[in-house]
Amino acid sequence: MRSKQTRFETVTEPVDPPGRRRSHHGVLAAIAVGGAIGAGARYGAALLWPTAAGSFPWTTFCVNVAGCLLIGVLLVALTEVWTAPVWVRPFLATGVLGGFTTFSAYCLDIERLVTGGRTGLALGYLAATLLAALAAVVAGAWATRWLLVPAARRAR
Repeated sequence: MRSKQTRFETVTEPVDPPGRRRSHHGVLAAIAVGGAIGAGARYGAALLWPTAAGSFPWTTFCVNVAGCLLIGVLLVALTEVWTAPVWVRPFLATGVLGGFTTFSAYCLDIERLVTGGRTGLALGYLAATLLAALAAVVAGAWATRWLLVPAARRAR
């Protein structure tokens, strides 16, 4: 029986040459500003449409589904249709829409429903949000491709 020999190779990560180090501070600032805008919009939605204790959290549900739809639209538009500056996608997708959609409020809503004795509603909310959010991303991406990608290819 032959023994197996394992050969290890050292892999080094590429580094920027001295004096040419790239700063990501601008992109991080864009994400932070976008996140503040998105979180503010989500907070505004919660103030406009409050959810009664023990009821289906429609505001969080609609915010998350709408945000997922917009993420599908935005990412197709920015990756397949238009060329944008490097900070635009992090600002809009990670910042604004990441701050607007909210996994933490989703989890808190589920926890409140369960502790309030509404386990069935909590499970329904959990499943409905997951399915609706995934469907919204797919629908947004598909609709954007259908509407914008052929037009962009004809323009070339």
